[in-house]
Amino acid sequence: MKLCVLANLYAKKPLEEVLGIMRDLGVDAVEIGCGGYPGKDHCDPEVLLNDDAKLKEWCGLFDKYGIELAALSCHGNPVHPDKKIAEAYDRDFRNACLLAEKVGVDTIITFSGCPGDHPGAKYPNWVTCPWPDDFLAILDYQWNEVLIPYWKEAAAFAKSHGVTHVALELHPGFCCYNTETLLKLRAAVGDVIGANFDPSHLVWQGMEPAAAIRMLGDAIYHVHAKDTKIDKINTARIGVLDTKHYSDEINRAWVFRSVGYGHDAAWWRDLVDNLRLVGYDKVLSIEHEDSLMSIDEGLGKAVSTLKEVIMKDPKPSTMAWA
Repeated sequence: MKLCVLANLYAKKPLEEVLGIMRDLGVDAVEIGCGGYPGKDHCDPEVLLNDDAKLKEWCGLFDKYGIELAALSCHGNPVHPDKKIAEAYDRDFRNACLLAEKVGVDTIITFSGCPGDHPGAKYPNWVTCPWPDDFLAILDYQWNEVLIPYWKEAAAFAKSHGVTHVALELHPGFCCYNTETLLKLRAAVGDVIGANFDPSHLVWQGMEPAAAIRMLGDAIYHVHAKDTKIDKINTARIGVLDTKHYSDEINRAWVFRSVGYGHDAAWWRDLVDNLRLVGYDKVLSIEHEDSLMSIDEGLGKAVSTLKEVIMKDPKPSTMAWA
């Protein structure tokens, strides 16, 4: 398993400077944003796909610093009810696939997206309960008329360009937000669809990441290393469904933390153990969204913790004592 970083935490720094930082930290690989919410600061496919010299220069930076390009990220909502918004996110996804084909990357990270509640809707509608029955009607429309048809076509496009792993981040607010919903879409679309396993989004939903890993198994295509701290005092008062701004840390039910500040190293070791048990041996990609720490400190502490947790050597084929 390799230590990786989602590089858009340093979006305002030039890519070459970022890769130098990663090398000095002892990071093995990076995940690069190329559209959608992660932005295009370090990678604009519409430029690189149309300028061979710039593409060669861009690829050469990874070789220069000895950093592997593990995946491209274009998190967005390609089934947004606003057609212009949906088209922009869909274009980012397709451009990411075309660039991945050019540079030999087989993994794209994004969201499943969330449609509106009917064809004329203005905003997405994330359904979280089955009653009143209106909600079940919304889910039927979202899944059968929008989500599954979109991803059948989009996954086929990805596969035709060598992207065999479309890793959907399980994120509340989108149709695939937990193990069941991801596996439901995968069953309908095919195994090009898998999970970007980010434990931070599962913890606050009350899930046990190790159990989720066992359930997803070989459907895990990428892993984000990000932690969540549950505030027991606030959760006892208000529950975990919290729409307060992320900056209101003292009053929120939970906040995102750097690795090791929501759970200790033993918890992360167990997570890595379970990833190895189901055959995952790619990257742990640090995503820094800790509002209590600077980027430098949060990244540094996450790297330090994960270096002690990751098993670098391949899983042994035989037991040494047998």
